[in-house]
Amino acid sequence: MSVPLQLLWPAERAGEAVEPDDAEEALAGLYGYPADRWLRGNMVASLDGAVTGADGRSGSINTPQDFRVFVLLRSLADVVLAGAGTVRAEGYGPPKARPALAARRRAAGQGAAPLLAVVTRRGEVPVDTGLFGGERPTLVVTCEAAGADTLGRLRDVAGADNVVVAGDADVDLAGALDVLAARGLGRVLCEGGPSLLGSVAAAGRLDELCLTWSPTLVGGDAGRILHGPPLAQRMRLAHLLHGDGTLLGRWVRDAGTS
Repeated sequence: MSVPLQLLWPAERAGEAVEPDDAEEALAGLYGYPADRWLRGNMVASLDGAVTGADGRSGSINTPQDFRVFVLLRSLADVVLAGAGTVRAEGYGPPKARPALAARRRAAGQGAAPLLAVVTRRGEVPVDTGLFGGERPTLVVTCEAAGADTLGRLRDVAGADNVVVAGDADVDLAGALDVLAARGLGRVLCEGGPSLLGSVAAAGRLDELCLTWSPTLVGGDAGRILHGPPLAQRMRLAHLLHGDGTLLGRWVRDAGTS
């Protein structure tokens, strides 16, 4: 069952309810991709900045409000980009088709569900968890450092056309994203983890960040939502939503910064 959300920003729409409906038309109006090539990051954090709960998984700090937006964001994307560590820790499978949201995908010329692209420098992708062999392929984005033997095994499991090799010692994310766009997968949803999101931002390819603050304190030594080299990228607030203590913000890249 969908949960209520209310706009806090923009100011002229403050207090407006984002009502749920089967096709989530109102929510899709807030989160629609502004261009055919666009990379959106989506992350959740606790109030004290932790990217995971005490169990080391982001799922333990999710809320129903966050899950509602999570499902909608996946339904808008061509491809979900995730690091292999996140895929292992969170128990990823191929994104699910959502029948109530299918008409919008058909109208946009998209398949029933977004593809999943797993990013791994060493080619360490779980092959016995249902990631491969489904109706739609799972892509693997890696680099030459994975080694010829590993690349051969990945091609056997995923299919030769579904292994994108970009870069030598490390994954060339900019090059990989160009390859995905050439395949019609330009609307990208990056779900992390923090190292992948940091690499995307460092490559200058983070167009937008969707960040949920979960009304939870975690403590401990959990990481932040983004890990990587220092940045100087300003973001502009596009909207801010609230629901039962959960805050959900959407920021887009400030055109004046790199």
